[in-house]
Amino acid sequence: MGGADKGLVVLDGIALIEHVLARLRPQVGEIIISANRNLDRYRTLGHRVVQDDAARFGAFSGPLVGMLAGLRHTCMPWVVFVPCDAPALSADLVAMLASATGGVHPALASCGGRRQPVFCLLPAALEPRLTAALSNGERRPDEFLRTVGAIEVAFDDAHAFSNINAMEPDRQGSHD
Repeated sequence: MGGADKGLVVLDGIALIEHVLARLRPQVGEIIISANRNLDRYRTLGHRVVQDDAARFGAFSGPLVGMLAGLRHTCMPWVVFVPCDAPALSADLVAMLASATGGVHPALASCGGRRQPVFCLLPAALEPRLTAALSNGERRPDEFLRTVGAIEVAFDDAHAFSNINAMEPDRQGSHD
């Protein structure tokens, strides 16, 4: 992607994040967008935007820093996380993850035996553990989710987890 902001890459005439938001809105009560650049552009989408703490943990800290921002800024007991570059997001992602948690365990999606750790549901109470993990150098969502005992929830549609890296080049447009 050459450093492009993936959420703002255009697919079929629409920024990737707008595809994701359209599929996520019916599944949740509130959306918080965690970003580390282009904050003003993301604010135009009509949702609260929070800046992640990449400065504290390093410029390329990965998705865990965005997850931490979400956990810190929510007033909800549970938070679902999805990447901004997965436009075919499952319409029942949140319901399936939530039904598996039993109100206790974090959950992550899997498909075809492959874990999809950036599609997950976490209790907000994990914020101190995630802060500690990042402070100790952890940058892999899958590893963090293993340490907190996340339950794997199997999905059938692999396309729902496709991201910009897996898309057909002719469907990708320019950076918005």
